[in-house]
Amino acid sequence: MEKFRDIYGHYPKYPVADAGYGSYNNYLYCEEHGMEKYMKFTMYDKESKDPKYRENPFRAVNFKKGADGNPVCPNGKRFNFKYDQHVRGNKYGRTEEVYECESCEGCELKGKCSRSRGNRKIQINRELTAIHKEVLENLDSVQGALLRMNQSIQAEGTYGSMKWNRSYKRAFRRGLKDVILEFTLIAIGFNWWKYHNKTQRLEESA
Repeated sequence: MEKFRDIYGHYPKYPVADAGYGSYNNYLYCEEHGMEKYMKFTMYDKESKDPKYRENPFRAVNFKKGADGNPVCPNGKRFNFKYDQHVRGNKYGRTEEVYECESCEGCELKGKCSRSRGNRKIQINRELTAIHKEVLENLDSVQGALLRMNQSIQAEGTYGSMKWNRSYKRAFRRGLKDVILEFTLIAIGFNWWKYHNKTQRLEESA
């Protein structure tokens, strides 16, 4: 993103990427620089395509809230706030709220809810949950569908063709400078191959 800004003088409005890039750090980075959130998070496919997973009542994000705002499990047990937990390696100081069930003893739903021997504990990051909701709405919009389609055609299709059709699966040179040179040459060759195919098709259709 920073290199894009150095070249074009601005940040892209709609950065699209694979699910591995949809992290808390990257979403806040997008907010800082005026970019919309269209990067999938890790469980995006299950959230958007698997109703059984999305609506699972035993997921902490689906717990109802009591009068005091604390989570309440499907069996009506209250979860009490224990402490804030810092998430390691987080540039923006992300923390999670840790809650513990008041009592899981004798609960007939425990087999479906938790595998812990004692009371179930859950971690909640309300800000990240809200961000995931925003991302789902963005990606499910017409704009999001177009961006996802273009990514699969323009980016993933190109990489797949280079790896499968052209058998280029790894860099053969070492060192950043030489790897950049190698990939630049591969990209030029790929573009010439596309150009040749296009001119051939035009000649055949003429």
